[in-house]
Amino acid sequence: MYPIHDHDPLVLLATALAAKRRPAELPEIMAAIDLIQGNIPNEEKLSEAFVRLGQNGLLVDRDGGVALTPAAESLIEALPRKGEMADRLVALRSQLAAYATTGEGGAVAIPAEQLRAAMLAHRAAAAGSGKNLLVPKPKPEAAKARPGQRQRKPLPKQRKR
Repeated sequence: MYPIHDHDPLVLLATALAAKRRPAELPEIMAAIDLIQGNIPNEEKLSEAFVRLGQNGLLVDRDGGVALTPAAESLIEALPRKGEMADRLVALRSQLAAYATTGEGGAVAIPAEQLRAAMLAHRAAAAGSGKNLLVPKPKPEAAKARPGQRQRKPLPKQRKR
């Protein structure tokens, strides 16, 4: 797939996060993009990324949402499981550069207005009192152990017979 734009791996990874067992809807994809990158890019560039990925046979429009093709699923499965999202994006970008397109896919045409509406819906849901399940759990601060303190319980005394 040539050329690779900056938003192509982002859209592909966000769609993979949002579409686990069913096609992902646009607000779910926007929430995943916000989780991965911390902000949502321009809707025009996202719309172009959807079209490019659809034409290269990686995304498909299905049941009112966007789903991954088997070729895209194999690219996502080859990514390292652990690690930061930035590292996964770099790895996915290199895989996309090596990907040979089939040219059989149809364009996933999502107008910028729909993306803008999904972006606003995501921001409204984030501002609400509901819980967003795509947000990572906060890591608890580990209490610092004081020097010279025991880290385990003492052994119990032996019973008399």
